[in-house]
Amino acid sequence: MPLVGLNAHLLSHDRSYRAAGVSRYIEELLIHLPQVESELSLLAFLGGKRASFPGWEHQKSKWPTERPFSRIAWEQVVQPWETYRQKLDLLHVPMNVGPIIASCPIVVTVHDLSFYHYPELFRPLQRVYQQVFTRRTVSRAAGVIAVSHSTRDDLIRMLGVPEDKVTVIHNGVGDEMYPIENLEKVNAFRHQRQLPKEMILFLGTIEPRKNLVSLLEAYAILRKKRDFNHQLVIAGARGWYYEKIYDTVERLGLRNEVLFPGYVPSDELALWYNAASLFVYPSLYEGFGLPPLEAMACGTPVIVSNVSSLPEVVGEAGLTVDPRDPSALANAISHVLRDAQLRRKLREAGLVRTKEYSWRATALQTAQLYHRMLDNE
Repeated sequence: MPLVGLNAHLLSHDRSYRAAGVSRYIEELLIHLPQVESELSLLAFLGGKRASFPGWEHQKSKWPTERPFSRIAWEQVVQPWETYRQKLDLLHVPMNVGPIIASCPIVVTVHDLSFYHYPELFRPLQRVYQQVFTRRTVSRAAGVIAVSHSTRDDLIRMLGVPEDKVTVIHNGVGDEMYPIENLEKVNAFRHQRQLPKEMILFLGTIEPRKNLVSLLEAYAILRKKRDFNHQLVIAGARGWYYEKIYDTVERLGLRNEVLFPGYVPSDELALWYNAASLFVYPSLYEGFGLPPLEAMACGTPVIVSNVSSLPEVVGEAGLTVDPRDPSALANAISHVLRDAQLRRKLREAGLVRTKEYSWRATALQTAQLYHRMLDNE
């Protein structure tokens, strides 16, 4: 059988931002690909401390690839050798960048091109590496997976990737994301985590692209209203360049009004979404936007930005606003929280919308792409 390798070195279970979207994508492929594919042999390249997954052969490295420079060195030096030594027929690199040299065709997943859209929001070395190596990888790859039509359009427009080279395969949402009808369980969780009963939730990496300054400014507008009692909870691990976010809390006098609970373990995500009255995701740019989809799957009304992939993901099941207009965001939040009929409508539409997304479907479409690439060789 043909042998397909997956670079899973970005899989992380650390209590940090590294365990967010890309790591989640890798883990779901590791879980679901063997369930949908029986005509390929699958080989996972993993860091030495990573778990093993049924249905995969495993090649574990002794390199400390949880460190960025070590991982980059492994990707560009060791990975080409392992590709040759293992006699791979196809290599899947799941995050933008693949090896410059490879002995077999490559499929690359591109999650977003934020480092082109907002280069100033990235550390210099991170920005340059992503810009240079992503461009080289997509130009040489046999196939490119875009996680949204928005990202596909970016690849074609900004990097000149031929249309027929790009396949859109959406991310999924897991069965563990669902409305929890047991209110005692949700209330016990609120008490355990010391969360307010009336909560506006953001959940994601705390970094500039998430546009949390605008969210804080919108919240400051709402706090001036006498009958406004909801508390803002900004959950997630710190990423980079987050100092301005905390400075804004101080500038707006919100130190006692905004909670920063930090990293949220994946097995608690559904409880956080269910505990919220409203989920707000005002990001400046997303390649997909997994948290709003998960929140909708849990029956929580959602407000997102009206830019990049977010309108594509939520469809008519969420409200969209200009992410650079705090007043518009404040009005949207107030509208949803005051209108019970609208909240019910968004909840029902969100539950219907999320049935269109599953990690099993993501894996199945990915396996089908593998076969097309192998048939072309």
